[in-house]
Amino acid sequence: MSGKLYVCATPIGNLKDITLRCLETLKEVDLIASEDTRHTIKLLNHYEIKVPLESYHENNKDTKGKKLINLLLEGKNIALVSDAGMPGICDPGEDLIKLCYENEIEVTVLPGATASITALILSGIKTRSYCFEGFLPSNKKAKKEVIQRIKNDTRTYIIYEAPHHLLQTLKELYDNIGNRNIAIVKELTKKYENVFKTSIIDALAYFENNTPKGEYVLVIEGAKEEDILNEQKEQINNITIKEHLNQYVSKGMDIKEAMKKVAKDRGISKRDVYNEIKVLKI
Repeated sequence: MSGKLYVCATPIGNLKDITLRCLETLKEVDLIASEDTRHTIKLLNHYEIKVPLESYHENNKDTKGKKLINLLLEGKNIALVSDAGMPGICDPGEDLIKLCYENEIEVTVLPGATASITALILSGIKTRSYCFEGFLPSNKKAKKEVIQRIKNDTRTYIIYEAPHHLLQTLKELYDNIGNRNIAIVKELTKKYENVFKTSIIDALAYFENNTPKGEYVLVIEGAKEEDILNEQKEQINNITIKEHLNQYVSKGMDIKEAMKKVAKDRGISKRDVYNEIKVLKI
């Protein structure tokens, strides 16, 4: 019989934020796969856990992943931990979980602390509907695409950001989505936990004069429905009816359906659209 992979959430700051089940599991498994063994050993020493550690991170996931899978297939039970919080979120844990399923190895998750949800609740910004983006892509085009989604989405957005990228990200957010309410959270669950509730423009002004330090979670207010509608109307007013129609047709929409959409978008009749583009025998 193969062993089992235990995906274990560990504290994101305060070492007391760990479940009894997680502590029991970490003591009982044969091996702990850790994103950073130097970081994890502090947690293990604090709770007097003597189980062997094996490094498993982004730079060695291909070779170590195969090794861990072989150990699991031999019947070893392994706990997977990240530097902090829930493994599999913005780390190579998701790759190991996928490998387990491909090799019919049982996986279970031990829930616990997660920085994204903790920051969202702490932010005071709407929690009814939200989107977690993790770290923004390093590729400029991909990054802009994500920010454009934020611009036209009414959901709250959660982003992780490193201190050396924070100011540039705030600038790009302001340039593309305008001024929104934002909560900039750091040092979660620690002594100096801080929630900076502000606007994007005020956050820019602050960090231009105060060097960012530590890892940040950005919780960004969603777009307002009326703002989205107003922008859509403005965009429509800047193109002709024919150009508007062609946008739908180029996406594969039938001409009749495209005419209906254009008429609805512009608040005019389908006959007006017909007359404007001189379409014969629809």
